[in-house]
Amino acid sequence: MKLFTVQEANDLLLEIRPKLEKIKSQYARMTRLRESAKFAAKAAADSGGGGMESGTHYVKSLYEIGKITTELHELGIQLKDYSRGLIDFPCLRDERIVLLCWQLGEDEQIEWWHEVEAGFAGRQLI
Repeated sequence: MKLFTVQEANDLLLEIRPKLEKIKSQYARMTRLRESAKFAAKAAADSGGGGMESGTHYVKSLYEIGKITTELHELGIQLKDYSRGLIDFPCLRDERIVLLCWQLGEDEQIEWWHEVEAGFAGRQLI
């Protein structure tokens, strides 16, 4: 597991922000198309037919989300919420692993951390 300093995590925010904005946008698009996709999948399973008018958009959104999620994971960043652009950076603090926490809409610098088990609700100022 990669561990980040606060500075290392902050240095990545400029690069990561556009990726999170794209995930958020693609996730919203996919959510709008989800019912059509379920209907098409059921029709295909029931009769071998199916398809959906916006199928290529749905698949493209799935692909983009997966691709960017993999890129973040390879950097050591944990994506916690697609719709909010919520991410965590593992960090060593007082000889234990905690998570530096940031989401779209917050300042350009990470200001929050939380215990691994505490989650977003347990955020504390750095």
